[in-house]
Amino acid sequence: MAQPPIFSLEGIALQQGGRWLFGGPSPTSGTEPVDLHVLPGDRLALIGRNGAGKTTLLRLMMGRIDADRGMRRVKPGTRIVFLEQDPDFGAAETLMDFALAGDKAPEPHEVEAIAGQLGIDMSRPAETASGGERRRAAIARALAQDPDLLLLDEPTNHLDLSAIDWLEDWLSRYRGAFITISHDRTFLTRLTRATLWLDRGTMRRKEVGFGGYEAWEEQVYAEEARAAERMDAKLKIEAHWLERGVTARRKRNQGRLEKLHQMRATRAAMISGAGVAKLKLSSDDDFKSKSVIVAEGISKTYGERAVIKPFSLRIQNGDRIGIVGSNGAGKTTLLKLLTREIEPDTGTVTHARTLSGVMIDQQRKLLEPGATVRQILAEGGDWIDVRGVRKHVMAYLKDFLFDPGLVDTKVGILSGGERSRLLLAREFARTANLLVLDEPTNDLDLETLDLLQEVIADFDGTVLIVSHDRDFLDRTVTLTLGLDGSGKVDIVAGGYADWEAKRKAPVAARSAAAPRKDDATAPAPSMPTKPAAKLTYKDQRDYDILPARIEELETAIAKGEAILADPELYAKDPQRFAAISAGIETARAERDAAEERWLMLAELVEG
Repeated sequence: MAQPPIFSLEGIALQQGGRWLFGGPSPTSGTEPVDLHVLPGDRLALIGRNGAGKTTLLRLMMGRIDADRGMRRVKPGTRIVFLEQDPDFGAAETLMDFALAGDKAPEPHEVEAIAGQLGIDMSRPAETASGGERRRAAIARALAQDPDLLLLDEPTNHLDLSAIDWLEDWLSRYRGAFITISHDRTFLTRLTRATLWLDRGTMRRKEVGFGGYEAWEEQVYAEEARAAERMDAKLKIEAHWLERGVTARRKRNQGRLEKLHQMRATRAAMISGAGVAKLKLSSDDDFKSKSVIVAEGISKTYGERAVIKPFSLRIQNGDRIGIVGSNGAGKTTLLKLLTREIEPDTGTVTHARTLSGVMIDQQRKLLEPGATVRQILAEGGDWIDVRGVRKHVMAYLKDFLFDPGLVDTKVGILSGGERSRLLLAREFARTANLLVLDEPTNDLDLETLDLLQEVIADFDGTVLIVSHDRDFLDRTVTLTLGLDGSGKVDIVAGGYADWEAKRKAPVAARSAAAPRKDDATAPAPSMPTKPAAKLTYKDQRDYDILPARIEELETAIAKGEAILADPELYAKDPQRFAAISAGIETARAERDAAEERWLMLAELVEG
């Protein structure tokens, strides 16, 4: 017999900022009332683009804001606890003062027990606590209250890998229900059993965990596109450009992932041996000439602790380097050594003369709230120089998943995630051949993470990434520098999963004759290998040649767009303007068809 829900929202409508976030008064509002029923033991992922209303929905569930219409029902005796993304520490002097504040404060010994497992000193002054320490304190406070329903808003933000592992383990044993918002795909995939999807004012639910979300999303958008085409509703199709753009981007990323695996195999061939933090040089000077950062025998000690023990590394142009490890393991120190922000105690770090970098760090300052999007990107004008190519600001906004109509919106009205995306758009426009990204995934939604992966893949230079986002690293980096806190730096070809496998595998297994992930002769993970199903001659030929053709078409589109960026072209030669525009549209149509064809063949190949 099915159990009754412990919490329900029925027919919820909410207006915010002059628009209906959920459940407008008429069908023309484009939104629908929210209905939600939470059963005991539910594990729900709450998914949606920045600004869709995810955090607002959790606040409404807590009763902190009231809906304009509809009912909120809570089963008597149900304890609901909200782990906010940015909790207010108010006047709390210590982290324990914060944990014990409020009418429903937990018992001090319960807080201390959880804090001890998380490795946080609750007597630490709240004012000087780091973001990670504050996050741990908020987790200890929330879990110590023994909730029946736990609402989690980006729980892994500011946590290191060991704390994320601990939280995943705790939630896997937790008997209550939880709803979580998170950009951490690995966290969501491991823990959730059903998905709530907030999309354009509508909430859908499917009894499948996050691991099945993307396939569900693709199915929904494909059905909408077919329905729109049958209706010949051109305006409706245009209204969905963002959704279908995301779908096409994911398909293009299939080719990028294949290229990433090839780059990893190349890097694996350069590593001299398992566990040796050193790269072999080629017999000629080709490798040396491509090096942009050369670290030779560098180390760093603070007091009696060796934070970085001597190691050597040559970073080539085009490398994507991930730096991983727990808080305090030395990630920031290593990053500062490689970028020459600090000097090593021993050894040297040499940069190529042409190296110029842009850094986006986790403490990035908020943009001026009173400035408009146009002012942030284009200093109030219509055009922006994107790594040396002139582009219209509204077209550039679309590249970063913004509605171009937001161009004159003030920054203060944007959500936190939208502000982070705007900052990324501004920084990625700068001319540079080195990107340094320190926790770049904080406050970004899943679709923006897809975009960030695409931008990194297409970047012509070198990328250094410090991140605790395991899935993000697996999708972006060619080489991982892993720190275990002892001062040793492990160099592993591949992403986080490759480093984790090497770290956990016994030495005997690593030295066995079976191919390893970091073995250049082993097949790259997830790459299509010999076809599982026999393809026709035409299918096999298309499968082999389409990736190159898609790349040619994207190059042609980019060149055409660069020509159209000339604001005087239309006035000087309208016929050429029209011809180039038509050529771009034709190339886009051929590219999209080629992507669809190759993806279908890839699915056959992979069985």
